[in-house]
Amino acid sequence: MNSAQLIPLTNLLIAFSPVAILVTILYIWGLNASQAIYANIRMLLQLLIVGYVLTFIFETDRFSIVLLVIVFMIGVSSWIAMRPLPDRGIKALSIIMAALGISGLAVLILVTQVVLNLPKGYEPSIVIPIAGMIFANSMNTISLVGERLHSELKQDPNFTRARSISLETAMIPQINALLAVGLVSLPGMMTGQILAGVEPIIAAGYQIVVMCMIFSSAGLSAAIYLAMKKPENESIS
Repeated sequence: MNSAQLIPLTNLLIAFSPVAILVTILYIWGLNASQAIYANIRMLLQLLIVGYVLTFIFETDRFSIVLLVIVFMIGVSSWIAMRPLPDRGIKALSIIMAALGISGLAVLILVTQVVLNLPKGYEPSIVIPIAGMIFANSMNTISLVGERLHSELKQDPNFTRARSISLETAMIPQINALLAVGLVSLPGMMTGQILAGVEPIIAAGYQIVVMCMIFSSAGLSAAIYLAMKKPENESIS
């Protein structure tokens, strides 16, 4: 099997043809087509920029830069996670950052230093992509759990009950992903490795690590977030 090759620009443009069809449908139906156009343009620019930035980081191979990138990821993912939530401000942001940082860094260290046992410990080409997967999924879960917590508390002030319902609801996408993997879909990392020439059984092993990593970090970050949101006059049961 051939290794991954650079996709020509013309082929990349062809990949946008179904996007153009969908945007046209949105416009004809009077929906927000401009938002879809903006999102795709931003995605394109962000990925092109990050491709060049990661190339520089991988070639530099310095721990300080890797650490700076991880801190940046935590900050940005915390801000994005807070956007759909009713509670905003420095305190709300600090709670989300703590939840993401504690769970995400713990899982990241476990995976890179123990499971994968990286020779150098901080290899940028491995640590940064893994950190991205951890914080991106935890970010989404915190947004879901925070929004559901607010909705539940509006209906019922019992925090313990609202906490349980919120966590259970927020974990539905993660549990569905575990149930569907290999049967309904092949995850992006496994697909990418196979396309790059890695044996499927080896790719499957790495994907198992990734699925455990994503599930645990997302759930732990949500649990820590809920624990820190707990009213002072109510104990965790």
